[in-house]
Amino acid sequence: MTHRILPSAQVDPSAKLGDGTTVWDLAQVRENARLGTGCIVGRGAYVGAGVRIGDNVKLQNHALVYEPAVLEDGVFVGPAVVLTNDREPRSVDPDGKLKRGGDWDAVGVHVAEGASLGARSVCVAPVRIGRWAMVAAGAVVTRDVPDFALVAGVPARHIGWVGRAGARLTQRPDGVWECPRTGSTYIETLSPTGSAAILTETAG
Repeated sequence: MTHRILPSAQVDPSAKLGDGTTVWDLAQVRENARLGTGCIVGRGAYVGAGVRIGDNVKLQNHALVYEPAVLEDGVFVGPAVVLTNDREPRSVDPDGKLKRGGDWDAVGVHVAEGASLGARSVCVAPVRIGRWAMVAAGAVVTRDVPDFALVAGVPARHIGWVGRAGARLTQRPDGVWECPRTGSTYIETLSPTGSAAILTETAG
């Protein structure tokens, strides 16, 4: 098995693509990017220089993943999603001189295993999207998202929990959170600092 690159796609020779990865029409993969096995890079998508992408990641049409983003295994990036890399963007410096690559420090978005970013959502770097979290379509993420969290809105706010199957969890009378599709259960606790709720999968 090998990777597949459509004729109109642009993949830099220094980029590395894993077995079974497909890069569709008009997509661009920049220099030194690394994509794992079984990935899909949709039509018109952009993968920045040096971006790191794990296995079985889907970038839907026109998703923009700017360096130095990191996407772990199983991440879903919906159509027209943007992962930014500059918290204070300017075209020129205070003297009006055009900025070049070395004139600013890029910061990245880290998307952990299994997380999903809904269509047209924006992640404003630097932020981390937790494991199996879900960002709703059109949301603007400006702060870290906990594992299994469901966030929505502008700016994005925590509105619930989701399981590995993507379904919104429901809370039982005993306080345990349960996935309506798989029956998997989760326990909600406070972070060590007591500042935020966290969700943990139960054994078995």
